[in-house]
Amino acid sequence: MSAHSVVSPHTMQAVRESGAIPNSTYLLEVEDVRKEFPGVVALDNVQLKLKRGTVHALMGENGAGKSTLMKILAGIYTPDSGTFKLRGQHIRLKNPLDALQNGIAMIHQELNLMAPMTVSENIWIGREPKGRFGLIDHAEMNQRTEALFERLEIGIDPEVKISTLSVASRQMVEIAKAVSFNSDVLIMDEPTSALTETEVHHLFRIIRSLRAEGKGIIYITHKMNELFEIADEFSVFRDGKYIATCASSEVTRDDIIRMMVGREITQMFPKEPAVIGDVVLSVKGLTLNGVFRDVSFDLRSGEILGFAGLVGSGRSNVAETIFGVTPASSGTIELFGLELSVSSPAVAMRHGMALLTEDRKDTGCFLLLDIQENAQMAVLQQRYVKMGFVQQEELRRAAGDMANRLRVRTPDMHEPIINLSGGNQQKVLICRWLLTNPKILILDEPTRGIDVGAKAEIHRLISQLAGQGVAIIMISSEMPEVLGMSDRIVVLHGGRVTGILDRAEADQVKIMELASR
Repeated sequence: MSAHSVVSPHTMQAVRESGAIPNSTYLLEVEDVRKEFPGVVALDNVQLKLKRGTVHALMGENGAGKSTLMKILAGIYTPDSGTFKLRGQHIRLKNPLDALQNGIAMIHQELNLMAPMTVSENIWIGREPKGRFGLIDHAEMNQRTEALFERLEIGIDPEVKISTLSVASRQMVEIAKAVSFNSDVLIMDEPTSALTETEVHHLFRIIRSLRAEGKGIIYITHKMNELFEIADEFSVFRDGKYIATCASSEVTRDDIIRMMVGREITQMFPKEPAVIGDVVLSVKGLTLNGVFRDVSFDLRSGEILGFAGLVGSGRSNVAETIFGVTPASSGTIELFGLELSVSSPAVAMRHGMALLTEDRKDTGCFLLLDIQENAQMAVLQQRYVKMGFVQQEELRRAAGDMANRLRVRTPDMHEPIINLSGGNQQKVLICRWLLTNPKILILDEPTRGIDVGAKAEIHRLISQLAGQGVAIIMISSEMPEVLGMSDRIVVLHGGRVTGILDRAEADQVKIMELASR
């Protein structure tokens, strides 16, 4: 890409504002892009072409290079080589501000909001309206946010702090923030990973509206049903290489999976028979004031107990209370027939419990540490310490074996976890808890942001653990996952249990009826 052919961000901004956009079949053209990290070729001469007024789904397993390319388009990474055209003109993106000035906005898979600040402050940061004396006009900023939310039909108070919002609500704020830039290219990286079915339909209405305005949307998802509902065409990457681009009307779900993984996926929910034994966890009248109340259920060895419910139902809060993150206000927890005061996660872990949290970035990964350090975090004071000394070689071997078992894609165990894709980070966290050899395993959205091939592997692993007698609580917003993997399903609404269904009687209609009571 020659220097004289590159349009500056200021020139491109002027072109956008004037409406004098050069003729081009494609809104965005990416050719021969290569990006290497130490020990890894993340992108190997890939391509992508986005048409105006279309939704282009980018598909591939975790580690295929999807997010890397999107971060290049967002100005976060610099490519080693390749060419980029926007509206027919060559561009070079030096930083995220360049991308925004050129009309490219990205909604990241890992949310980047500032928790102590309000919703409005997060949306307009760096673009705040100013009043007299150059001070921020908070009233005007809130009004702009209200107008934006009214357009997008988002019911969130602009003045509340981000820290008070659920993950799903934060996701909607991220989406609104990206839309507020009025960009021509909108990149959505797993935008529905924390959304319920109702919220997904809401997002799709927003996307269709933006498509009708002529925007180009790059949509990354691991959910096959979303692809056929919202995407006009898709491109597939595998192992950092471009595989193909097709219209969504020309292919089937199985065609996509074959291109993504290079093999057949014959069974998404490999539920294996397991001997369901005695009650190992009994929860009675569990209450956390202002959050949930009077929650009761039993969990047996070898059982997979699904938790279903809409966002705000209290599923994750119940799990965190059982694990001691937020001790209960009242009620009892019995482990193996003995009542226990679970006052902290340390107490829960000493009694054989493990919790994979919903948000891997905020409450799971230590982003500045490497894979080995993240994997061993939960066992340093347990199985691998003898006479006050950590058995480093034994621990290193166990963590490496577990990472291989879950197919964590990395050059070695000393790679910083921040460099991994979201799905591979999730696998490392699962490794962490399996190393504790838990008797009771609580999984909150275990396959969130994980590709279709890895999902089947995680499901198979969950089923195998149940077969070995591990008692499992699995919280999921994906109805097929709950129905496909659970022996029984606890349904919550508004912080209370509205029903418990056996596998044979459970279906989507019954669950939704109970979840919306």
